[in-house]
Amino acid sequence: MGALPKRKVSRHRRGNRRQHLALTAPSLVTCPRCGSLMRNHYACKTCGTYKGRQVITIPQPE
Repeated sequence: MGALPKRKVSRHRRGNRRQHLALTAPSLVTCPRCGSLMRNHYACKTCGTYKGRQVITIPQPE
């Protein structure tokens, strides 16, 4: 015999067990250089700066 549950797990108990699996939206801050929204501790995708330094060269649209 295998390990089988003796009774049904209720929706409430199942949901309580899975509480930590919920996804959270990433926290966004405004870029000090260009003012667009960016993620914390990431380089800005709009202007390419991080902590006041240019780290990514962003091609300018023609």
